[in-house]
Amino acid sequence: MDAATADTSRGPITIWYSNNVQEVAWGEQMVAAWNDAHPDEPVRAQQIPAGTTSEAVITAAITAGNAPCLIFNTSPAAVPEFARQQGLVDLDTLPPTPDGQDATAYITARSGDLAAQYASSDGDFRQIPWKSNPVMVLYDRKAFTAAGLDPDDPPLGTYDELLATSRALVSSGAAPNALYPSPSSQFFQSWFDFYPFYAAETGGTQLVEDGRPTFDDADGRAVWDLWRTLYAEGLANPELYNGDAFADGATAMTLAGPWAVAVYDGTVDWGAVPVPTSDGTPADETWSVSDAKNIALYSACTNRATAWDLARFATSPDQDRALLEMTGQMPLRADLLDTYADWFADNPAYVPFAEQAARTVEVPNVESSTKLWQAFRNAWSSAVVFRSESVQEGLDEAAGAVRSLLTGGQR
Repeated sequence: MDAATADTSRGPITIWYSNNVQEVAWGEQMVAAWNDAHPDEPVRAQQIPAGTTSEAVITAAITAGNAPCLIFNTSPAAVPEFARQQGLVDLDTLPPTPDGQDATAYITARSGDLAAQYASSDGDFRQIPWKSNPVMVLYDRKAFTAAGLDPDDPPLGTYDELLATSRALVSSGAAPNALYPSPSSQFFQSWFDFYPFYAAETGGTQLVEDGRPTFDDADGRAVWDLWRTLYAEGLANPELYNGDAFADGATAMTLAGPWAVAVYDGTVDWGAVPVPTSDGTPADETWSVSDAKNIALYSACTNRATAWDLARFATSPDQDRALLEMTGQMPLRADLLDTYADWFADNPAYVPFAEQAARTVEVPNVESSTKLWQAFRNAWSSAVVFRSESVQEGLDEAAGAVRSLLTGGQR
């Protein structure tokens, strides 16, 4: 079937969603609600098949030509590569909605200014910004008390405060580690150590902007220096931890999103603060990383009109509320706190994450994105985690590799 026909065709479709329990429950109720109202356009849903990573599974499905119509687990970092494989539908080529909105208008109306980060280089959308897990610093209140630190006003606003607090936590024996992010080498791990701190330090700068790396400057170096110090002084641990270091008491702090509220309920008496900056940025001005997963429409789909309708149904105010209630993850809505004010009033632990969600930076939407992040991670591991080269050498290595990838080998 040609694309023009598929764009207007309706009928049965298949979708994949994440395999975590809360999202499965959300997906099941969403699909049931759709199927009840659209018996002639039934949706068959399943968890994304197991594989090394979701990205590897999706890449294989695109190559085989059997990807589902929609995947509710699409990483923004992988979108450029999926598009290069011609695996994604340009949503702006689909017919407008009944009220005359094209994809850009619909997405922008829902997500506001943050939507622009998810557009492809040509300005069109090949993903729907769906949900985010804005990263904040969670801290163990009991460990802070044991170290003589105020758990109601933790000294975590600046880098100097973070280092002094970390030293107090470890030297007092309140916790064996102050921070314990995964030191492993997967491309996405930098989203949970470097990138939140860089987003905060720069007020929302992406790793790549205007076709060039941004991090090889004073702000980037400050973040690399901070983390190198944490590792060098034994305040962060370079060994891979088998389990949840925060839940197990192996660390006094962790970087996490709102999913942590349910995970640590009854396990850790925790608080949350924005990511520190070198000079101490006010909380209501601090940026972080979105850790988003989005919805994409895949080109193997032959009933794209149904798929597009379902995507908008799944991101409607009612379904976004269900997502919030069932998963605790933040729908990528510009009016999140106002739209669901009653829910946040009843669930105040989520309010800081909702406030942070308005100030989140996404991974850059550029070709070779995952390769770019892998090159960055390799240099970070060498210079920061294991300190086998200097910070400047690591920054130069990372920036050079990123420039080469961005220019097709021309530095």
